[in-house]
Amino acid sequence: MKNQYTSKCCSKTEIKDSEFYGAYKIFFGTLCSESRLKIINLLRTNGKMNVSELAKKLQMNQTALSHDLNRLKKCGFVQVEIKGKYRYYKLNEKTIRPIMDLIDGHMSNYCIHILRGEIK
Repeated sequence: MKNQYTSKCCSKTEIKDSEFYGAYKIFFGTLCSESRLKIINLLRTNGKMNVSELAKKLQMNQTALSHDLNRLKKCGFVQVEIKGKYRYYKLNEKTIRPIMDLIDGHMSNYCIHILRGEIK
């Protein structure tokens, strides 16, 4: 079934509503991990980094970090450049940086007050 949302993003292939909403769950599931959000924000700030640099800065073990990076890569949040024996991860600047900027603005206006116990 095509609805107004699927027709905007998925005009090249027919996509079922269940697939569409399943993709939403994967996308937002990727964002709901604190460790993955920390990786995203570190890459937003520092640019390209390899696994060792990320692990040191985030104080994470490399196995957990590699799992998170794999999920971020599969979902298109980060891109990988291989230089010699190192893999450098960088944020998807075209889509993820603008999304994160929008999320930051939304959170500062509508969500942070909940953490602070403020009534809006």
